[in-house]
Amino acid sequence: MRFGDTPPEALNATHALTIVASEIDAATERIVTYLASGFQVPVNVLFFRYFEDDGRSYLARTWLIDEAEAVAPSAGAKGRGKREPWNGTDWYVSFGDEPGGRNWDDALRYGFVSAGGGEWFSRTIRSLPLGARVFTHVPKVGYVGVGTVSGEPQPFEDAALGLDGDRQRMADLSLAGTYRCAGERTDRDGEDAREWIVPVTWQRAVPREEALWRTGFFANQNSACKLRARFTIEEVSRHFGIDQGSPDA
Repeated sequence: MRFGDTPPEALNATHALTIVASEIDAATERIVTYLASGFQVPVNVLFFRYFEDDGRSYLARTWLIDEAEAVAPSAGAKGRGKREPWNGTDWYVSFGDEPGGRNWDDALRYGFVSAGGGEWFSRTIRSLPLGARVFTHVPKVGYVGVGTVSGEPQPFEDAALGLDGDRQRMADLSLAGTYRCAGERTDRDGEDAREWIVPVTWQRAVPREEALWRTGFFANQNSACKLRARFTIEEVSRHFGIDQGSPDA
């Protein structure tokens, strides 16, 4: 499936999950309660019980979580209200470090994030504003850096990055990655396939071997999106020793 624009941050916001059972084990009950109360997931368990009384048959229905307390599926403006508020500053960035492509060592050394290979990948990275604080995540590895966007997005062939107080063309730097989309302007569908570079001044960044990942952290397939997940912001900031109140601290 392809979107004509950037995929929405919330999908299937009007869906509710209902588990129908005659009984559940203690582990399942804990998981459902945790998701519903801790993460506001609209999930519940519906029990059906059959019994007879005075020659009559009955089918009783009960819920694990009282319907008055259960999280209802949201729609439209109500759905947006259910999400955690955005602080107007923090963004999530997915850095696709992979063999034969981007290399996190380059981004760590020269100060940048990047994405490319098609409009779906580059559109969101190009939307990062100056001064935005980016929480950078390497897929399947963890969070590797937090920094501040310090320059406008540029295609690889035009990008210049600071090195030892000097600015050099990225194409002239000694790079571990190949950035295979750097020389391509369009893909077979006529979309912008170029690698787009966004300069970043790292507040704290570490090699991928020291990446931080914990269950419950936010992750997303978009190259960049607004980061609303308070738990992720707080835990990553605490781990890296970063002041949560200001991207310049």
